Amino acid sequence: MDSRYSTPDGQCRTPRSAASGVPLTLQEAYAYCLDLARHHCENFPVASRMLPGALRKPVAVIYAFARHGDNLADEGQMTPAERLCELASLEARLDLLKVGALVNDPLFLSLKDVIERHRLPLQPFYDLLQAFRMDVRKKRYAHFGELMEYCRYSANPIGRLLLFLFGVSNPRHRSYADALTSAVQIIDHVHDMGEDYEKRGRIYLPQEDMDRLGVSEEHIRDRRSDEALHNLVALQLNRAEHLLETAAPLCRTLKGRIGLETRLIYFGAKRMLHLLRRRADPFDTLRLNQRDWGWIAWKALWRFS
Repeated sequence: MDSRYSTPDGQCRTPRSAASGVPLTLQEAYAYCLDLARHHCENFPVASRMLPGALRKPVAVIYAFARHGDNLADEGQMTPAERLCELASLEARLDLLKVGALVNDPLFLSLKDVIERHRLPLQPFYDLLQAFRMDVRKKRYAHFGELMEYCRYSANPIGRLLLFLFGVSNPRHRSYADALTSAVQIIDHVHDMGEDYEKRGRIYLPQEDMDRLGVSEEHIRDRRSDEALHNLVALQLNRAEHLLETAAPLCRTLKGRIGLETRLIYFGAKRMLHLLRRRADPFDTLRLNQRDWGWIAWKALWRFS
């Protein structure tokens, strides 16, 4: 069993005991996942220090699973067939958890412990695998409904797993969390549209909206910033804002650390919306700076208190 996992910086790291065939300790497995979480480069809180100490490791493990699957779908020089084969291997190892099997693998050793300790459902992990397969197989989305279906697999499982971890999962909370994570996903798609096309040949913008507003694939290929493209971007950002407003009750309902973490994500998305609407070139890369994070923290602490 290969215990090497790619990281966001493109490197592969193998815990020493796994590389030598010596059984991994649970402490080593968690340390691996925490290391991967610390090297993330997302704009939104992941394994944040705002989380209770007891949940920092479980969140890091969930992130490690998502990061690894995403890398299998996106990174390196594999063919689509090879990517799907690697994802099938990932699913096979997930299947082993169903029967309580133990794998000498840092990700699945720690994942097994997290699932058993916190009684997490396996379905969200299978949903994430479906999203990774969609990334390999599907490059275009006909309409906004298809894009939301993608969010159902790529974004919603993370929010649902966090609700389970905090013991606050119920149908109403899951509905709000789905809206929040879908909004974040759409914002990411708008921000990364140039990179997604150049590096992966994907367009996460509804084709019917592109046609209606007069935006062609050449707009994205050539990074053509005109009124038609700005209108398309505005439409997607308005949809993301609507989803955020739908999710707002979750920020009011959840208390304590989970409430704070939720508000950090919510206002992080709000801040990105503001910045994306202000940028003159829709292909510019944005990074949240210290002032942005100060605004997000202030809002998260006081807006819904």
